[in-house]
Amino acid sequence: MWRYSLRRLAGAIPTLFIVMTAAFFMMRLAPGGPFDRDRMLTPEIEANIRKAYNLDEPLVVQYGIYLSKLFRGDLGPSFKYQDYTVVELIGNGFPVSFRIGITAIVLALIVGGAFGILAALRQNSLIDHAVMAVAMIGITVPNFVMAPLMALIIGVWLRLLPAGGYGGGSLRNLILPTIALALPQVAYVARLTRASMIEVLRSNYIRTARAKGLPGRLVVGRHALRAAFLPVVSYLGPAIAGIITGSVVIETIFGIPGIGRYFVQGALNRDYTLVMGVVIFYGSLIIMLNLLVDLAYGLLDPKIRYD
Repeated sequence: MWRYSLRRLAGAIPTLFIVMTAAFFMMRLAPGGPFDRDRMLTPEIEANIRKAYNLDEPLVVQYGIYLSKLFRGDLGPSFKYQDYTVVELIGNGFPVSFRIGITAIVLALIVGGAFGILAALRQNSLIDHAVMAVAMIGITVPNFVMAPLMALIIGVWLRLLPAGGYGGGSLRNLILPTIALALPQVAYVARLTRASMIEVLRSNYIRTARAKGLPGRLVVGRHALRAAFLPVVSYLGPAIAGIITGSVVIETIFGIPGIGRYFVQGALNRDYTLVMGVVIFYGSLIIMLNLLVDLAYGLLDPKIRYD
């Protein structure tokens, strides 16, 4: 397993390098610059600022300077957030996004998995159709529609929970954004679990277990569930990375200071170093989570070996 993990990590380095390189040149080739929205500066002051950030150098030279700093673990200072480095901004935003994201994915696994199993066991029944209809609504209705509705109805009209704000990480402030972030994932997990469970329940070893007289709960819980969750595990790799790094819409609507907001604001402000730092962090997170997903396959399916 260790050799397999090292091979996967070694193969992921060129992919991360390509993504980083593409992001570097695309950001700098886009119209505008990091200081275009500032007050009109004199040519001398603007030239000094550009020189301080190496923006007066050719793109290839800028890229070489960035790589040399990156290899030393230096992601550079933010162009727009004064007195903050990119590492500090990511360090401040990631725990917030992680807390909301990991809660949302756990909620999606529990609720979506339960509904998917229920729909599979009651295939083509009213319960099955109802679960799939609700799941389809959860997939098709975007969260930039659902989140404001939840904030309006639950937060403003009923006043049951705060309609926005982080509140220092208060539980009441996190309930609405967590649910809004989890709703699409609940729908996807439910559909994946249902489809996989139906296929597993028709397999020969499940028929054999039933023929031996095992109770239905043991057939499902001991034999079918592990195999049925393999497609869900495959989906969880990029899903967890996307959720943890923060839904831009959810964080913006509810005023959550997570990493997603930094990424969008950095792109709008042409904060090159901040965008690059988030891209590298996001890419590394996806690589690590996909590796963990592949390793989890061996725990769920004993037939899989990494020799």
